[in-house]
Amino acid sequence: MQTLNRKNFPGAQYPTRIIQFGEGNFLRAFVDWQIDLLNAHSDLAAGVTVIRPIDRQVDYTLNHQDGLYTALIRGLNAQGEVVSEPRLIRSINREIQPYRQFDEFIALAQDAHIRFMFSNTTEAGIAFNADDRLEDRPARSFPGKVAQLLWARWQHFSGAADKGWIILPCELIDNNGDTLRELVLRYAGCWQLPADFSAWVKQHNIFCNTLVDRIVPGYPVAEAEALFAELGYRDPMLVAGEVFYQFVIQGPRQVADELRLSALPLNVRLVEDIKPWKEQKVAILNGAHTAMVPVAWLSGLSTVGEAMDDNRIAHFINVMLREEVIPTLDLPAEDLHRFADAVLGRFRNPFIRHQLSSIALNSMTKFRTRLLPQLLTGYQQNGRWPTRITFALAALLAYYRGERDGERYPLQDDARWLDRFATLWSQQTQGAISMPQLVATVLSDEQHWGSDLSQQPGLVEAVTQHLQNITAHGMRAALPQ
Repeated sequence: MQTLNRKNFPGAQYPTRIIQFGEGNFLRAFVDWQIDLLNAHSDLAAGVTVIRPIDRQVDYTLNHQDGLYTALIRGLNAQGEVVSEPRLIRSINREIQPYRQFDEFIALAQDAHIRFMFSNTTEAGIAFNADDRLEDRPARSFPGKVAQLLWARWQHFSGAADKGWIILPCELIDNNGDTLRELVLRYAGCWQLPADFSAWVKQHNIFCNTLVDRIVPGYPVAEAEALFAELGYRDPMLVAGEVFYQFVIQGPRQVADELRLSALPLNVRLVEDIKPWKEQKVAILNGAHTAMVPVAWLSGLSTVGEAMDDNRIAHFINVMLREEVIPTLDLPAEDLHRFADAVLGRFRNPFIRHQLSSIALNSMTKFRTRLLPQLLTGYQQNGRWPTRITFALAALLAYYRGERDGERYPLQDDARWLDRFATLWSQQTQGAISMPQLVATVLSDEQHWGSDLSQQPGLVEAVTQHLQNITAHGMRAALPQ
């Protein structure tokens, strides 16, 4: 079996025009995969130099494979057919470890060809570290490293207007581009850098807010040897991802032009306001997960796939999305239903076993952010509480009882909620409080919900009725038709 490198597998290689903070599975199955396609179908000709943002010694990197690796895209396509498509990715040139190769790291700032920066340093990565100094080799934080690079570039090119970068962070936080820019400017102030530098950062660098979406399970351990036999080479950096992907970029038309997006029909959208797209993903994809977990789990199921194979639960989720979630969102209905179709198809991906228990983490907060806006907006629109979202809320309360078919299961949430539910369900079981009182106590928590939901007309009654049906007859029997 052959070794994967550019000698054994010659092909296109491109000059570095992209810096990428992060070497993980997601960026390689999302950004680098898309760049590889654009390189193959346009004159983008952009190679990627990867920067490992964390000081961690590893035995094996992409450098051992000359930057080559395999992206295995598999799942259900738009026609519902099972597909499995390996692609040898040639977009990455090398990795740099800035803690050991600081001079090479800074040299990237002095390369006139580099135009783009992507990143995924986790949600905690875009943060300020007051201990970072300009003289550090490098700064510990990701924004501190970006500030060091931009400062070096500004100096090297004497603040030239055409030497700014297009910066597209992929971290899953709101306004990721705006936040990164503000932290870079904060470092500039703390390090007492010239005002002209800060003005150059603001005027000649484009920081884009982005929304990224693709499930990337990563390295398929159980299937690796069989896959290597099919490919004809070993690839310890192989990464598996689902078929669906979506990249939403809030930025000027210039970004699409420079990335040559018109050359290929990728699922990349350039928008003026990213908020409606974020709301679509949170409410439809994440909201469906949040509603599904307690309903499917208390119906005796363990995975998302099993839930979608269950006709009654799949129908429940589908109707909730179509009739109660989509009407509350501010995008064209056709786009929203198309996204819902894709989500339901993703849930049926036979290559991914998504455990309900893993999605259940911090479900109280997830309901507040993902489905509470739809619950309240639905009531405002129709003068009645959405049946399936209120049922999902009742199912969530039942889930926090922590018992299925007479057996206890672990709950994962803030200790405050775990302690509170343990007390409330114990009191209800012993007859110390009624079911309506339990519901009202949970809904009245202003600290969690942002307001006293128990004061919303008829909401306690609607949730209580569902909860009583669930506890009396079981989840499956209580499901709305």
